[in-house]
Amino acid sequence: MRVGIAGYGNLARGVEAAVTNAPDMELVAIFTRRDPASVTVATDTPIYAWDAMADMTDQIDVMVLCGGSATDLPTQTPQVARLFTVVDSFDTHANIPSHFAHVDEAAREAGTLGVISCGWDPGLFSLARLYANAALPDGVDYTFWGRGVSQGHSDAIRRIPGVADARQYTVPVPEAVEAARSGSNPTLTTRQKHTRECFVVAEEGADHAAIEQAIVTMPNYFADYDTTVTFISQEELDANHAGLPHGGSVIRSGRTGLAGEFGDTIEFSLQLDSNPHFTGSVLASVARAAYRMRQNGQVGAYTMFDIPPALLSPLSAEELRAHLM
Repeated sequence: MRVGIAGYGNLARGVEAAVTNAPDMELVAIFTRRDPASVTVATDTPIYAWDAMADMTDQIDVMVLCGGSATDLPTQTPQVARLFTVVDSFDTHANIPSHFAHVDEAAREAGTLGVISCGWDPGLFSLARLYANAALPDGVDYTFWGRGVSQGHSDAIRRIPGVADARQYTVPVPEAVEAARSGSNPTLTTRQKHTRECFVVAEEGADHAAIEQAIVTMPNYFADYDTTVTFISQEELDANHAGLPHGGSVIRSGRTGLAGEFGDTIEFSLQLDSNPHFTGSVLASVARAAYRMRQNGQVGAYTMFDIPPALLSPLSAEELRAHLM
């Protein structure tokens, strides 16, 4: 299958690596809104201007969109779905239903297919929650993220006047995780489940106290959490916080038996050296499934809930039964 990548940042580099290493895929093109001559890619894949993709619909089977969820994907995914079968990683949970509707309308009109919100949350964590809810209908869900770098929260800090650079880590509270695992089904507030650690490089002469106050009171990002702010040098940030690790856990505890006499806990967890490279690997597997679904005549929008698991794997049905069942 022939794959294209739309956008070229950290996530796209993850997709580029995953597709290059896949035995059944060929990366044929990368598209950018920047001047292609100014962009250096990790492989020898040709890179084109964004508008050139409209002339290559017969050369690409699946386009993987690697833009951001805030402003890029809400418009890009429906637009590109009018040209190609697409996969994206849209992760604004509250807006997934409306994003799905827009992509579904575009794909059905064009006779293409789009799988949205693929990655690890939403994505693999979504599947973990679904399986856990199906197996334990009488139960409670808990999702913990981290310890890991939140790219969106880091960007929010960098937009504060006086900030030169920053990294923000989301950190699960250990006591909350253990309470969720205990089967006692505790009620946990946002503040009780996670803390946030901010490492900030301030511009010369900037007011550290004003920056810290702007961070810890920022609504929708930090105001609801216990947040620590540590000011460091650019050299220390580059040396100790250059990576993009992440991970987390989905936990569901519940009761089985006629009278609920048995306690059960399901847990699915991830620990990632590179969030964008792992997410890119998930996107590549979904691109395989999207290609197969389109080959079977399916059109419209889908999520990972709608994909038969075997379609994600390069292995045959016989190989899956022999080795993974």
